Amino acid sequence: MRQAAATIIGSLLLLSLPSAAAAQTPTPTPPPPAPTPTPAPAPPPSGGSMSIKLERTHRVGRDDVVLRGDRVRVRGTTAPFIAGQKVVVRLYEGSKKLKAKSVSIKPIAGGKGGFTVSLKPRSGRLTVRATHRATPEQVTMVAKARRMLVVRPTASPGASGPTVRLVQRRLAGLHYVVSRSGTFDASTQRAVIAYRKMRGMSRVAYVSRDVTRGLLARRGSFKAKYPSHGKHVEVDLSRQVMALMKGKRVQRIYSVSSGAASTPTVLGRFKVYSQTIGTNSLGMVDSSYFIRGYAIHGYASVPTFPASHGCVRVPVPNARSIYNWLRIGDRVDVYT
Repeated sequence: MRQAAATIIGSLLLLSLPSAAAAQTPTPTPPPPAPTPTPAPAPPPSGGSMSIKLERTHRVGRDDVVLRGDRVRVRGTTAPFIAGQKVVVRLYEGSKKLKAKSVSIKPIAGGKGGFTVSLKPRSGRLTVRATHRATPEQVTMVAKARRMLVVRPTASPGASGPTVRLVQRRLAGLHYVVSRSGTFDASTQRAVIAYRKMRGMSRVAYVSRDVTRGLLARRGSFKAKYPSHGKHVEVDLSRQVMALMKGKRVQRIYSVSSGAASTPTVLGRFKVYSQTIGTNSLGMVDSSYFIRGYAIHGYASVPTFPASHGCVRVPVPNARSIYNWLRIGDRVDVYT
């Protein structure tokens, strides 16, 4: 009986051995992970250049001039164009920053980039700067700064400053007789009235925005009606202005007052036949006669409308220079 029990137990032990042996077999080690590939180095940022220019300005000498209240367009170009880049445009007065605008660069022709910014600057001498800060795609770019002079658009007698200097410079450029004092003096008043007459504006000694705009655009020039007459004078009675001419080239433009309705100035083509310097008994100053008693002469009163007894009145401060310019035989053309 004991022998049978031992046999059974031994058989059971033998049956369990494979499972135990299997349980003791080690688990295979997984292979090591594949090495992570080294990433390719990022490409270096692209080079680049940038420039800006100012639009809707007027070039006067070395200045880009803008009227206060008008908008200026800053137009920029970058090369090459790289997507996703931005530029900051800043406006300065001296070292003081007045405005800053960020704008995206857009593709334009030729593989370049472009951007525009509109500014409404205040008066003064101002500087526009544009900068692109370095990004992983493109290097820092800085445009050459642009400067502008922003002036008030109006001026009255007695005023001084950049607006008056601008007006005087432009009037002189169009051959109006004007001082370059920088002050809205009597000479400037006469020239402004002559300019307004030429433009068909109200005949007052005041520089309005329209006057300044016209001067900046070089409007208001005198066109010769008789360019074949060589050295001559043209008196335009409808505008009440007179121009000293050499062929088609204007030498000087003056405001005048011709004959009143009851004593009109004669129309036609004449020649200077006599000259008398100084002031005569009638108050005529430095007279150049072109037919009978009709003369171009200085007079104390030169209103903006026809008021003489038939002569062509000019301001006394201008009379001597006109007298010296004229010679016996020079043509005088009077028309409406």
